[in-house]
Amino acid sequence: MSETHITWIEGTVVENEVHMTIMELSQASHSPEDLIMSWVSEGVLSPAGSLPPDWRFSGDSLKRAKTAARLTHDLELNIPGVALALDLLDEIARLRNQLHRENLG
Repeated sequence: MSETHITWIEGTVVENEVHMTIMELSQASHSPEDLIMSWVSEGVLSPAGSLPPDWRFSGDSLKRAKTAARLTHDLELNIPGVALALDLLDEIARLRNQLHRENLG
């Protein structure tokens, strides 16, 4: 008799063209608005617009905000630490993509 294993995966697909307000990003990332404003000040997030009421965040910002929230909560990183960790994760992803392209070329 064989066993059946079921794995549940939960996720949200967000188009990059979607533009969220700071309140919507706060709700979606489970992060307080003041923390999001700190991430913007530190360069973790780059919204369109010049003032917080006018800010609009892309789908990529949601992914980045969720990662920043996990780093803040799970590893207890401060805001500059989150910015550094995200920069390093971006660099790792860029290098992996480059390596993948070179190996396929």
